[in-house]
Parts: sequence; C-alpha cells; structure tokens
Amino acid sequence: MNITRENVDALNAVVKVDIAKEDYSEKVEKILSDYRKTANIPGFRKGHVPMGMVKKQYGKAVLVDEVNKLLQDALNKYLTEEKLDVLGQPLPKPQDDINWDADGFSFEFELGLAPEFEVKLKGKKAITHYHIVADDKMIDEQIERIQKQYGKLVSQEDVEKDSEITGAFKNEEREIDNTVSLTLDKFKGKATEKKFIGAKPGDVIALKTKGLYDDEHELMHALKLGKDDVDGLDIEVTFTITEINKRELADLDQELFDKLFGKDTVKTVTELRDKIKEDAEKQFVQQADQKLLNDVTEYLVESTKFDLPVDFLTKWMRTAGEKELDEVQAREEYEKSEKGLRYQLIEGKLITDNDIQVTIDDIKDHARDMIKAQMAQFGQMNASDKELDDIAARVLSNQDEARRISEQLISQKLLAIYKEKANVKVKELSYEKFVKEVYGDK
Repeated sequence: MNITRENVDALNAVVKVDIAKEDYSEKVEKILSDYRKTANIPGFRKGHVPMGMVKKQYGKAVLVDEVNKLLQDALNKYLTEEKLDVLGQPLPKPQDDINWDADGFSFEFELGLAPEFEVKLKGKKAITHYHIVADDKMIDEQIERIQKQYGKLVSQEDVEKDSEITGAFKNEEREIDNTVSLTLDKFKGKATEKKFIGAKPGDVIALKTKGLYDDEHELMHALKLGKDDVDGLDIEVTFTITEINKRELADLDQELFDKLFGKDTVKTVTELRDKIKEDAEKQFVQQADQKLLNDVTEYLVESTKFDLPVDFLTKWMRTAGEKELDEVQAREEYEKSEKGLRYQLIEGKLITDNDIQVTIDDIKDHARDMIKAQMAQFGQMNASDKELDDIAARVLSNQDEARRISEQLISQKLLAIYKEKANVKVKELSYEKFVKEVYGDK
C-alpha cells in the first residue's frame, strides 16, 4: 500500500491511496474459505461447495468490503501519523467506473486543512470584568420577600395597593376560565391598578388583554394560554374577585433564621444581612464570569484573523448531516456555522498553547462537588464518600453528561487564563446597574 499527499494550497490537499493485490488477497481468501465451510447451497453438502462457486457468489462483495476497510484504516492511520489537523472529514473524489477485477486500486480524497494562526489575548481595548455587589436596596428587598413568604395571610374586606387577590379570568368566546392569585404590582399600567383599589369579593372587573402585563409570560399564566395564543392578543376579559388577603410580614426572629439557614447559623438581623449579601454575590460571580467569557470569546473571534477552506467545508456540509443539502443550502449552513467553527479552532489553539488538560479525576471530583451541593439544598448535609462516589459513577456513565462536565471544566480553566492574560479591567457595581448596563433598561 502506498499513500501520497499533494498540497493544493495551505488549506487544501489531496491524498492518494494505492492498494495492491497483496494488501487484501490473503484476507479475502480467508473470508471466502470460512464462507465455504458454512455455505448452504442446494446440491452440495455443507463444507463441500466448490471454491469457484463461492467466489462467484460472494467474491466481489467480500473484496469491496475488505478494500473499504483497508482504505479507511490506512487513511485514519496516515492522518494520525502525519499529525494533519483536518477540518470536517476527508471527501472521496467520485469514481464511477472502478474495475473490481483489477489487481490494484487507487482512491483520492480531498482534505480541508486547519489554518495556522496566533492568538493574542491582550488586545488594545480592555474588556470589562464586572464585580457585582449586593447593595442595601437589594438586601432590603430580599428581606421583605422572605418576610412575605413566611408571613401569614390576613383577610381583607376590600382591595388595597399591597393586597393578594384571588379570582377568575373569564372570556366565553375564547373559553378562558382560569383561577389565579395576583398582586397589583404585576400589572403594566396604573389605570389597571385603580380599577382594583377598593373592590370587594364578588366584584367583576373588565380588563383589556393588550398592555395588561409587561411580560407576556404573566399573561400566559393569568389566562392559561400558550405563547402563540397570547402573541398580539387584544380581547376583553373579566376578573371576578373571590378572595382578598394581605400578607402580614413574618418577624425577623430566631425561629425564622433557623427555618432559613439551620439552627443557630444566623442569630441577628446583621448576620442575616451579611448572609444574604454573601449568598447573592456568589451567584453574581457566576453571572459576571459568564459575561466575561462571552465578551472574550467575541473579541477573539473578531480579532483573530485566518482563512478557512470555504469551498471544501461547503462541499463537506452537503453530505455531513442526516439530510443531503444542495449547494445553496450548504453555503447558508456554512455561513451560519462559520463563527462557531472559528471559535472552536481558537479554543483548540488556546488549549494546546496553555497545556490545558482535564483528567478523569477532575471530572469525578467535579461531579462529586455538584452532587454534594445539590444534596445540601435538600438538607442532606452528611452524605458519605461511598454515596457520593456511587451517584457520581451513575452520572458519569452517561457519556453526554461526562462530556458536559468536561466542557465546563475546560471553560473554567480558559476563564482563569483570560483573567490572567487578557486585557481585563474590573468594574464594581450593583446588580441593578449591571443589568441596565449589560442588558439595557428593560
């Protein structure tokens, strides 16, 4: 067998694989001999079928199968040994007239080669890494939510601004009849709030669905309708009040502290505020880190310039999926996936350059930590090592889950490198200001 490569240019190559008769003949003869021992052909005893007949009936199929196996094995071995970084998969050049009676065969494959490039992490413009803090306003609001959640309901005769109102939304034509509990602060306009103030159980309030809520998910919940049903919905509904309550705030005492955090973990309001701040800011770290990861990714894709074998990749995409694409569809698919492909190459380069590795022990430890944290949320604080190992083993037996954890760990290691080596500036601000700055004032 002989394999040669011709480089068309820096991003494209053609590999030619020549297979001689001596590469496959012995294996083909052995397979046909085995067939002869087991072949069941009328008129011949088992094991006594003439070899000529076996070859006539099975010879070509066996030959084609063995040559294809040899071809794939040889090509894969060649790519590995030559350390060729190929994109997609090798594409066989069409051959319509293979003479399977010949003593040797030649096959050609097109290759798309990964480009060579450098990644510069430190750009001229600094990328912001947000340090989000829980300010007094946020802590006060969280304490009030806790007090409401653990407080008790007190019946009211009429609706006030902070009432919890139970009733049913109805519209006969659209067959809407849904009982919900609501608060006035969820409505979009003050005019709707005014319709409720002073109302009593039994009162019926007419409402327009258009502009009733800021968030369409609130309308979906209120009317028990799907997303498509509430999109652009402009009808009149009635709301019949059945019950009005006010939630009396729970006392900030030891009983409440123990319910929230376990016995004697928190003993004073000051400690409660510190605990809320600490827990909130832990969550903010994840959000800020994800924002940094996204921004550095965007910067790297935009700033790292290299060419790709576009024609090869477009051709490969025509047959790479479950459904074959035409040329226009393949070009559209390439354009949609180009940015992701570029980042995959950049990420691979960073992983190689920085010797980033994730071991099976890293994956197991991460799975154990994840399981331990989940169990703690349900009050299971003292899980044994054996329990954690057994659950982790079950989780990691799912290859998709193991791959997901591995990708998470790689992202964490890349993030650490970005913080160390990229041009990053830290900006401290409250969560409210972070949301406004990053996502707009919505």
